Amino acid sequence: MAEVLSVPFDQDVHYIHSMKRTQVVLKTERGQASGELLMPETSRKVGIIIAHGAGGNMMDRFTSFFHEQFSAAGYPSLKFNFLYSQQRRKVPDLQPVLISCYTKAIETMPAKHVVIGGKSMGGRIASYVADRDEVLGLFFLGYPLHPPGKPDKLRDEHLYSIHKPMFFASGTKDPFARIDLLNKTITKIDTFASTYFVPEAGHSFDLPRKGGVSQDDTNKAVAIALLDWLETRFGR
Repeated sequence: MAEVLSVPFDQDVHYIHSMKRTQVVLKTERGQASGELLMPETSRKVGIIIAHGAGGNMMDRFTSFFHEQFSAAGYPSLKFNFLYSQQRRKVPDLQPVLISCYTKAIETMPAKHVVIGGKSMGGRIASYVADRDEVLGLFFLGYPLHPPGKPDKLRDEHLYSIHKPMFFASGTKDPFARIDLLNKTITKIDTFASTYFVPEAGHSFDLPRKGGVSQDDTNKAVAIALLDWLETRFGR
């Protein structure tokens, strides 16, 4: 049975302030992309890799927030650009090129073992390289289960062959993941899946303004749930 996580919006993260920030280069057959590695002074053994979504890049606010949260909690943390975002193109590369870039990010990470994932497309691409020995688990910040308005075009089949811990954070109003279909997918994944749902939130955990909860508070709650999952599943 899948694990459902719950975190109050007023909980906070315990920060580790001392860390080393290093710019890295991912060299692939199609070109080079940039990455940024954060190494806390006292690091945990497991590293975290986060990839941006289709419309963003590694410097966007969403990706940078979670990147910083991982390192603040003591995890070596790497964020990176895909080639198309590095070259300031709007249309994502073909899937093999995206996979090649994510693979290079894993090879660049100094930690022996990693947990990988990302925002939307970034998390989906991570799921295609989950069979690597270095990868202990995955996290999805808004998994794009299907294109908006096309719930019949599911991107789920490959998830059922991943026998590693997976964390799914999703808004219940996400147009890329109809909640009943996502729950059905998670039920089928079974004990490998843990979930954190943001009620009434969209694809980027965005909430209606009338609700009185800020985007920062929502992202913080998701980060705390994700960090709790990391601690429980992988320890120090």
